[in-house]
Amino acid sequence: MADSIRLVEYFYVTTPNKPGVGASMLGELRRAGVNLLAFSGFPSGRGAQIDFVPENAAAFRAAAKQAKWKLTGPKRAFLIGGDDRPGAVAEFMQKLADAKINVTAVDAACAGAGRFGAILWVEPRDVTRAARILGAA
Repeated sequence: MADSIRLVEYFYVTTPNKPGVGASMLGELRRAGVNLLAFSGFPSGRGAQIDFVPENAAAFRAAAKQAKWKLTGPKRAFLIGGDDRPGAVAEFMQKLADAKINVTAVDAACAGAGRFGAILWVEPRDVTRAARILGAA
């Protein structure tokens, strides 16, 4: 099966870096019936940044508003998936490197059943060119 490369919208929230904050936020989305395509959280300064890639941006925004979250976005990233193989993510990274496009962040994982998934970020000024190079839908 061919790899899938999608240009997606994501939003982020800056939160305190304390136990349970991410779980609470994910619980709010579950109660609202919001499905996520990807989720990432990491320390940022004295707090944390939580990135959400919702399947339905309008439903996500409504849930975030109800929860009184201060959203940033939408911003854009690439959601990649395909058959797992050695160097799967390296192929995409090399295409961007050859085009002199800096990857600002990437998260990847084996998804099981012989599949992999990744989310990849580039600078906003490079999104259109990266989409063309990666063949994003």
